[in-house]
Amino acid sequence: MKFPGKIVWIAGASSGIGEELVYAFIKEGARVIASAPFEDELSRVRTNCGQDAAMCDILPLDMLRSELFAEMVQETVKKFGKIDILVNVAGISQRALAGETGIDTVRKIMEINFFGTIALSREVLLQMKKQGSGRIAVVTSVAGKFGAPLRSSYSASKHALHGYFESLQAELAGSDIKVTLLVPGRVNTEISKNALKGDGSVWDRMDKGLAGGISIEKAVRIMLKAIYREKKEVVFGGKIILMVYFRRFCPCLYRWIISRVEPT
Repeated sequence: MKFPGKIVWIAGASSGIGEELVYAFIKEGARVIASAPFEDELSRVRTNCGQDAAMCDILPLDMLRSELFAEMVQETVKKFGKIDILVNVAGISQRALAGETGIDTVRKIMEINFFGTIALSREVLLQMKKQGSGRIAVVTSVAGKFGAPLRSSYSASKHALHGYFESLQAELAGSDIKVTLLVPGRVNTEISKNALKGDGSVWDRMDKGLAGGISIEKAVRIMLKAIYREKKEVVFGGKIILMVYFRRFCPCLYRWIISRVEPT
């Protein structure tokens, strides 16, 4: 087992990658705190743990209510004694042209993906500093490496996460608190179905690219290995990750390709 006896807090655990991470961490010996806004969905996840359900604790958490995070961290530490690993998965995507995306929608995406994530991470980091150890992992996206049509605000939020957590890595260099950036490309999840249109309503469509992406199970295996090995960053998820390298080493080619990609 890779994580025996570890206390692992997963924010965004009610579906997709976050849900699969719950099952995977428990199989590796961890006790998991599963968080998301919807308690009924978290209950379903715990039930799906079967005979290991006792290893899954539910903690409803809304990324838009960051003023509650400090108290939630204190209560968590009081109950479990520590937080060994925080995995930030919670997030929401976008499918709308920049000029047609209302500022309230932009703010909501930034609040959930960026401000909520760093607010929770900051409170957990304070506890990890008291402990003298810990690991913080954040699921970003290749959209945090390059921009693409219909994803301007989503991409901005993910770029912001990269800047923040890369800075945090530098600040924590030499300590026993490790930070890992998990950078998926195309994974077969329903993130596009839950994405926001410009007016804040739900896109409710499955992107062709995501439908052809790698499985959630494969993505989670890669993520667990990266966290276990304390990797700084891991980029994965189909041919789309080639765009990361095109942008870095051949920007003209990158710009030519990105201007011609199918928007969804």
